[in-house]
Amino acid sequence: MTDLVRVLIVDDSAYVRKVIRQMLSRSPFIEIVGAARDGREALEMAAELKPDVITCDLIMPQLDGVGFIRKQMARHPIPIVVVSVASESGELVLAALDAGAVDFVQKPTALATDRLLEISDELIEKVKVAAQARPAVSRAPTPPVVHRAAATHAFDIVVIGISTGGPQALKLLIPRLPAELAVPVAIVLHMPVGYTELYARKLNEQSALNVLEAQGGELVTAGQVYIAPAGRHLTFRRNSAGQVVTYLDVRPLDTPYRPSVDSLFHSAADVYGARVLGVVMTGMGSDGREGSAWIKAKGGTILTESEASCVVYGMPRSIVEAGLSDGEVGLEQMAAALLERV
Repeated sequence: MTDLVRVLIVDDSAYVRKVIRQMLSRSPFIEIVGAARDGREALEMAAELKPDVITCDLIMPQLDGVGFIRKQMARHPIPIVVVSVASESGELVLAALDAGAVDFVQKPTALATDRLLEISDELIEKVKVAAQARPAVSRAPTPPVVHRAAATHAFDIVVIGISTGGPQALKLLIPRLPAELAVPVAIVLHMPVGYTELYARKLNEQSALNVLEAQGGELVTAGQVYIAPAGRHLTFRRNSAGQVVTYLDVRPLDTPYRPSVDSLFHSAADVYGARVLGVVMTGMGSDGREGSAWIKAKGGTILTESEASCVVYGMPRSIVEAGLSDGEVGLEQMAAALLERV
C-alpha cells in the first residue's frame, strides 16, 4: 500500500476519539483527516473532507451510528468500520452492517480506559482493508427462489466460507434458497464472539430454510443451515449409526481465524468425499484456500464469488489464483448457481 488512507473518526467520546487517533496514527499508511462527535457532524465533515474510510461508534446523540450510516450510504457510499461494544449494541451492530457498514471492531470496554488500545492492530488492519472495499448498499431480502429438481443429485452438502461483507451477502443469498433444498448448508462467517447466534436468528426470520448457530451434536440434514459459532471450529463426525453430526472444537489453535473455513472444508471433504460443493465468498485474506484444495483433491467442486460483487476480493482471489475455482459467480446469481448443482 503506497497511498495514504484518509480516515474520519466518529465517536461522541473525546477520549475514544483521541485513542483511536493514536492507534491509527501508528500506521504510516493512515492519515487522520478529522474527528466528529456525532452522526450529524460526521455527515458534514464527510462531505467536506471526502475521507477514504470512516470509523464510527453506534450509540451517539443527535444522530446515532446506524442513522448516520444509512444517510451516508444514500448520499455517497464510503467504507465504514463500526467500532462498538458488543454487549450493549449487538442488535445495532447487525443493523449497521445491514445499512452498509463494511466491517466492525469490538471495543473491549465501554469505559474510558487504556484497554481500548487492545484493538489497535485489528483496527489498523480493518481500516486498511476497508480502504480497498466496495461498500454494499443495503437491499431488502428477496423471496425464495422456486426450486426445480436437478436431473442428477451431485452433492450431499454445500459449505460456504465468507468474511468481510459476509453478513450482507448471506442476507441476500440464503433467503433465495427454497425450503425444499435437497442438501444441508454449513457456513463459516468470521465474526467476533457474541454475534453469530443473534445473526443466525435474524437470518432465520428472513429465510425459508431453518438457520441456526451450530451447538454441536446436531444431525446434519437437508434444509438446514448451520452457522459456525464465533470462537469454535465447525466440523463433522459420523455417529455410531453412521449419521453425520456437527462437531465443535477450539482446536486447532494455530489458525488465523476461529472458526476457520479451512477446517470446515477439510472436514466436509473427509466425511462427504467428492459430494461436496464448496463456495468461497467475499472476505479478506486466504482462509479457505487450503480447504478448497482438499475438497478438490477428494473430487469435489469449488465456486467463488466474482470480483465485481465482492465487498473485498481477497478470499475468492486466493482460490482463483491457486487454480482451484471451478467457476466464478456474482452474488446476484449465486443462489441460482447452487440450485443448478444441488
